[in-house]
Amino acid sequence: MRKRRQRSRAGLAVLVAAVLGAAGCDVVGGDAPDAADPSGGRAARPSPTPVWDTSPESVAAVGDSITRGFDACQVLSDCPEASWATGDSPRVDSLAVRLLGGGRAASHSWNYAVTGARMADLPGQMSRAVVRRPELVTVMVGANDACRASTDDMTPVPDFRADFERALRTLRDALPKAQVYVASVPNLKRLWAQGRTSVLGKQIWKLGICPSMLGDADALDAAATERRNTVHQRVEDYNDVLEEVCERDPRCRFDGGAVHDYRFGTAQLSHWDWFHPSINGQARLAEIAYRKVTAPSR
Repeated sequence: MRKRRQRSRAGLAVLVAAVLGAAGCDVVGGDAPDAADPSGGRAARPSPTPVWDTSPESVAAVGDSITRGFDACQVLSDCPEASWATGDSPRVDSLAVRLLGGGRAASHSWNYAVTGARMADLPGQMSRAVVRRPELVTVMVGANDACRASTDDMTPVPDFRADFERALRTLRDALPKAQVYVASVPNLKRLWAQGRTSVLGKQIWKLGICPSMLGDADALDAAATERRNTVHQRVEDYNDVLEEVCERDPRCRFDGGAVHDYRFGTAQLSHWDWFHPSINGQARLAEIAYRKVTAPSR
């Protein structure tokens, strides 16, 4: 009898163990750590290193007339020393100066922007910029794609996208870890609304500055209004492309529309053409860029 009871208890123990094992249970609880391993067998994970570096050591700029400081210092002329991105003017305090300091900015920043450039020109500019192996590349381009002789001549959105993607591939092929700051296209309609208050500015506009938006500056008829609204919508479409393409690259930061939304007043517009940024306007662009570049990663 004693032997039968022992065999019965042994059989019951085997049965209980089998049931518990099949259910995946643990005698100390499914979520409880093992007494011999307080970590529960899980190694502590180190905090990930942020991909974005808020203090790059070199800057290259690509883009158009805004980044060249066009009309910031004298009429119908580039003024790269006043560039928001790489200029050395103390009145601007450019992004490069803010990031690197005045001394290092002179030797560790380069401006490859070209007045009149469109998005189709960006891959070529990027090819020249990567030779310097910059840690940060700034991009501001797109206004000239909308500023054409007529709305029919504006760069189609798919072409704009393809050229921007090609420019970023050019950068990535050469410098996989370089960072990119992308500024939004300014609100051209607001620039028209501000600049049309100047008689001199409107005379200079007739020389061919952004005719799709600025032509017949005083006309307020239905056709003129529709033309300006068409240009405005195209600028918004371009900004959507810049944001969408940039979001796919972990080392690319779009400004979130900050430049487009900035309300340029007469103090921020060149008094040579009442369209391009003045020195004051360049300084405001530098402030926006510095704030975006140095913002901590989320």
